[in-house]
Amino acid sequence: MENTAPRIPNKTSRFTESIGLEFDEITATEVRGHAQLDENHHTPWGVVHGGVYTSIIESAGSVGASYAVAERGQFAVGVHNATDFLRPSTGARVLVLATALFQGRTQQLWEVIITDESTGKQLSRGQLRTQNVDLPEK
Repeated sequence: MENTAPRIPNKTSRFTESIGLEFDEITATEVRGHAQLDENHHTPWGVVHGGVYTSIIESAGSVGASYAVAERGQFAVGVHNATDFLRPSTGARVLVLATALFQGRTQQLWEVIITDESTGKQLSRGQLRTQNVDLPEK
């Protein structure tokens, strides 16, 4: 039987590039990455837009969850994203750590923490629930 499991990209997609996210390490239970956030990610008031953090959380959790079910011919899609914005930032290099909290047959729950690398302070954190779905037939 031919292996149809998705390949997790070694480089970012156009969307993840636009938010500055790069993946450093991907396993079935943990994803590590980073992003350089700057004025390109600002709201009109000069702080990083919350949607950037939400997108990073969705992306990191989905990549890890998809990696976990790839050998089953599946990938994971986000079904609920709850993101908390802990403190504002005008920009920084941030570290992203996604950790699997629960990995079931049909759903997974991932926690993602975004930390300012220079201060060690958490800027945002969230939980992403994903649904494991079969890859579409070609």
